[in-house]
Amino acid sequence: MTEANQAPQFTAVNIQDELKTSYLDYAMSVIIGRALPDVRDGLKPVHRRVLYAMQLSGNTADKIYRKSAKTVGEVIGKFHPHGDQAVYDTIVRMAQDFSLRYPLIDGQGNFGSIDGDPPAAMRYTEIRMSHLASLMLEDIDKETVDFGPNYDSTEDEPLVLPSAIPNLLANGADGIAVGMATRIPPHNLRELIDAAVHLIENPDCSAADLTEFVQGPDFPTAGEIYGRAGIRQAYLTGRGRILMRGKMEFEEGAKGSRDRLVISELPYQVNKSQLIEEIAQLVHDKRIEGIADIRDESDRDGIRVVVELRKDAIPKVVTANLFKQTKLQTTFGAIFLAIVSGRPRVLDLKQMLVHYVRHRREVVVRRTQYLLKQAEARAHILEGLKKAIDILDEVIALIRAASGPPEAKQQLVERFEFSEIQAQAILDMRLQRLTQLERDKLIEELAELLGLIERYRQILGSTALVDQVVVDELKAIREKYGDERRTVIVEDEGEIETLDMIPDEKIVVTLSHKDYVKRTALSEYRTQGRGGQGIRLMEVGEEDFIERVRICSTHDLSLWFTSEGRVHILPVHHVPEFSRAAKGKAIVNLLGLKPGEKIQGLLALRDMDQPGLYVMTVTERGVVKRTELSAYANIRSGGIIALTLDDTWCVTPTTCSSRPATGWRSGSP
Repeated sequence: MTEANQAPQFTAVNIQDELKTSYLDYAMSVIIGRALPDVRDGLKPVHRRVLYAMQLSGNTADKIYRKSAKTVGEVIGKFHPHGDQAVYDTIVRMAQDFSLRYPLIDGQGNFGSIDGDPPAAMRYTEIRMSHLASLMLEDIDKETVDFGPNYDSTEDEPLVLPSAIPNLLANGADGIAVGMATRIPPHNLRELIDAAVHLIENPDCSAADLTEFVQGPDFPTAGEIYGRAGIRQAYLTGRGRILMRGKMEFEEGAKGSRDRLVISELPYQVNKSQLIEEIAQLVHDKRIEGIADIRDESDRDGIRVVVELRKDAIPKVVTANLFKQTKLQTTFGAIFLAIVSGRPRVLDLKQMLVHYVRHRREVVVRRTQYLLKQAEARAHILEGLKKAIDILDEVIALIRAASGPPEAKQQLVERFEFSEIQAQAILDMRLQRLTQLERDKLIEELAELLGLIERYRQILGSTALVDQVVVDELKAIREKYGDERRTVIVEDEGEIETLDMIPDEKIVVTLSHKDYVKRTALSEYRTQGRGGQGIRLMEVGEEDFIERVRICSTHDLSLWFTSEGRVHILPVHHVPEFSRAAKGKAIVNLLGLKPGEKIQGLLALRDMDQPGLYVMTVTERGVVKRTELSAYANIRSGGIIALTLDDTWCVTPTTCSSRPATGWRSGSP
C-alpha cells in the first residue's frame, strides 16, 4: 500500500481532559513567563529581557542616550517575540519616576505624566540604563546566574539577574495572572538594606523584628500612610490593606482673598487630572460643601492643586470630606506574591528577604569560583613565564633550534616540563617582557594573584566570609544610592468624625416664607436696653417674611417636616452660615424638595435615640398621631414618609404611636 493510500491515524482524547491540560499549560505559562516577578531579582521576563538587551548593545549608564525604538527592536528581535508597543510600554514605566521608586531606565523626552498623558512615540524618546540598573546586571558575565535559550534557540538569555539591590521590594510589582495576582508596594532602599544586613547577622529574627528597620512602603509620589495596622499585617502574612493619603495643607489667604487647601502630594498611582475632575463633580453635585474653586498650579517643580474655600467653610471639615469622598485617600491592597523555585508563593517580609539574601550568596559564591578559576589560570601562565625567564638562554636556544612553532612548543613541554598553555604563552611572549622592569612587573603580578587566590579560597571555604562580602557590598550601595524616605507614616488615632472638628456653639436658624434658610451665631444678637428698636434678623424681599426661627447648637440634628408628609434630617452645621442681615440660601438646594413642597415644621435635637420622647403630628383636618423619635434616627438623605396624608400639617414634640400610619381624628375617643 502506498503512502497516499494509508488511512490517517487518530487518537481518541477525552475533551474534558484535553481542555483541563491545555488550560493548565496556558495558566502556568502566564504565571511563570509573563505576569509574576521572580523573588530573586523582582523582575518579570520582559523587564529582564529589556535590561539584558540594553547591556548587550552597550546602552549603559555611562554611554550616550539611544533611541527607544532601537532597544525595542533588539528586545523583540532577540528575546521577546511580542508586540513592539507592549515592549515600549514596559520601557516607559521603567523610566517613570512617579511609577518606580528607583527607575531602572534613564529616559530623555516625554515619558508621560502623572495626569495620565501618553508618552511620545518610541522614535522620539531616548533611553539608557540607570546606574541602579547597572547594579542589577553587575557580574552577569562572571557565570553568576544561569542562562537558557531564547525563543528560537539562537541566543542565550539570563533566567535571573544578579541583582545587587533588593529590587522586588525596592520597586514593587504589579501583575495579574490566571487565578492569582501580585501587588507589592515600593520601599526605601536604605531601610531594605538595613533589614537585609540585620537578617544576615541574625538569621533567627522574625518578620516582626524586621519591621523595626522597614517602616513601611515608600512611594515615589510621597504622600502619607495612615496607620500601621495594614503595614504590619502585610509584612507578617503577605497580605494587607494599606491606607494611603495625599498631602494637603491649609494656607490662609491674604487680605481680600480666600483661604485655601493646597494638595502637594498624591497617593501612589492616583491620576491628578482625574482627581481634580472628581472633586469638581462632587462640588457640582453638592456632595462636598465649602469649596469655591479648584485649580491646578502644578509645574516642573512639583504638584500644587489649590482648593479655594468659601468664607463660611470650615477647613477641617472640607479636608475630612475630601479624604472620605475622593481618591485623596485610597487603599493599597498589598499581596506579596512572587515566583519561588518555579512556583508562585505568598511570602511575608522575612521570607522575601531570605530568598534575596540566599540569591546574593549564590551570586557571590559563583562569582568567586569564576574569579578563582581565572586567577589560577593566569597565575599558571605567569609561573611559566617566570620559570622561562630564569632559564632564558636555554629557552631561546631551544626555540631557535626548532623547525617551527609546533616543534618548539613540544620541546618546551618535554624538556622543561612546561604545560602546553605555558609553552604557548612563552612562544607568544614579546621581547620587551625580557627587560628587568617587565620581569619585576611579572613577579609583582604573580604575587598579587597568589594573594587573590588565597582570598578566594578562604571565601569559598567560609560561609561567614561569604556573608561578609554580601554585607559589605550592600552597605556600599546603601551609602552611594540610598536616599531619605518620602512617604510619611501617620499614626492612626481612630476615625475622626466631622463633629469633632466643629465647635459646639449656639446658633440661630431662620427660615423665610419663600424658603430661604441660614444660620447665624447667637453671639451676633446683643441685648438691648429700654427703648431699643431691635436689630435686623434676616434680609427679606418683597412678599417674603420670616416664618420660623429656632435656637439650637451646631452639633444638633434638624428635622424638616414638609407639606407632602415627609421629613428630612439635616445636621445643623450643614445649614449655610450667613451674616445677620443676609438673605440666606434656598432650602431646596439642601433638602431636594419637590416642586410646591413647603416646610411646615422644624425640630432641632442633639440625640435621636432619647427614650420616652415622641413627635406629635397634627394635620389641618384635625388628624393627629404620635411617633417615637427613634423611628427617625436612621434618616440621612432623601427624607421618609412621616404621615400618610395629602393635607397640610404642622408638628410639635409632645407625648404621643408608630410611623408611618394615618393617625386618629382629634375629638375621637
